Amino acid sequence: MQDENPYQAPQAALQDPAVHELVLADRGMRLAGAIIDGMLLALILLPMMAIGGYFDGVMRGEQPSLASQLGWGLGGIVLFVIVQGVPLARSGQTWAKKMLKMRIVDLDGHQPPFGKLIGLRYLPTQLISMVPVLGALFGLVDALFIFGEERRCIHDLIAGTRVVRVD
Repeated sequence: MQDENPYQAPQAALQDPAVHELVLADRGMRLAGAIIDGMLLALILLPMMAIGGYFDGVMRGEQPSLASQLGWGLGGIVLFVIVQGVPLARSGQTWAKKMLKMRIVDLDGHQPPFGKLIGLRYLPTQLISMVPVLGALFGLVDALFIFGEERRCIHDLIAGTRVVRVD
């Protein structure tokens, strides 16, 4: 007497190999990526600020107005989306992450939607960083979270993302 149905589908548990083989990006590579992306943004934004007169008053020792600081801060966010939007939308990578062979994935290993990346991963931390004192403190704590076992910064926790290596 046979207990198994020969026509029954196999019962093996299957795993998505793309999700199973994800390797977290090294902390040093993530730091290098953040530095490169920051330099890329600075190469574009700082000349714009100089041409726009932001530094004229600063060079005379004047404190920029809150409106001016917020305007340039929001301009920096818009510039980030313009510069990094295409690679983020296409592959979950900034230009530096693409160069350093890293990408942003959700906790299931899939590419997060562009709106989620901008709206949860980048925008909240950039807005908080514009608040005097609190912004600098938040930036430090956010970066220090990478030393946790999961290597996820606060912006990763907010967005439900992680950064993995791409081979």
